Amino acid sequence: MRSIDLNCDLGEGCANDAALMEIISSANIACGGHAGDDATMKSTAELARAADVAVGAHPSYPDKVNFGRATRAYTPNEVYEIVLGQVLAMGAICEVIGVEMKHVKPHGALYNQAADDRKLAASVAAAVRSIDDSLIVFGLSGSFLIEESERAGLKAISEVFADRTYQYDGTLTPRSREDAFVTDAAEAAARVVAMVETGCVPTTSGRLLSLKAETVCLHGDGPHALSFAREIRSALDVAGIAIAAPKGV
Repeated sequence: MRSIDLNCDLGEGCANDAALMEIISSANIACGGHAGDDATMKSTAELARAADVAVGAHPSYPDKVNFGRATRAYTPNEVYEIVLGQVLAMGAICEVIGVEMKHVKPHGALYNQAADDRKLAASVAAAVRSIDDSLIVFGLSGSFLIEESERAGLKAISEVFADRTYQYDGTLTPRSREDAFVTDAAEAAARVVAMVETGCVPTTSGRLLSLKAETVCLHGDGPHALSFAREIRSALDVAGIAIAAPKGV
């Protein structure tokens, strides 16, 4: 039976975390860079444990003012230290409460820059590997983050987005553009099913983009996050696509 992972960025101060846990299979928990602190990391990981959802770290640039979404000029060495510190913090919380940390997914500008910059991608991968080489890295399908994680000997999972549009080169449409988001839940659900079944998605230019869909991101911070997640989960169920977290190496 075909399956897909549904992941969501949580522990970011939104009210839907508990409800979203009932829909998803992987939780990316904010580690204090763009959102969160020790208390929210702990409570969110406990929610994930209760819902049998895989726990992952969601490191970002240390920039709560811009929610980690502003481009920064950090060096590869600085990115290594940023990722290392935040993932270690999440790992320490997991150890205290008896939960295994399964994966790492960078957030916001760090995610996008590591997708497009091989040196930054290598720094992210090196930081993750230095902590635990069994951790899975989530990255944009077709990105340098996927390539460099695999080069480092890590398992990498290709991610697609339910509520974001794509450009011809496989990158996400910048949030500053009006066409950056898919605003209709039914359309988002149909796109997700098509990406899983066909490995293609239409771009903003109209041409089809080939991609690898192994996990689908459901953003938890939007005004319609819960309704989108429910619609997408329902569409996958109807299509006979199982929901399951990725298995490790």
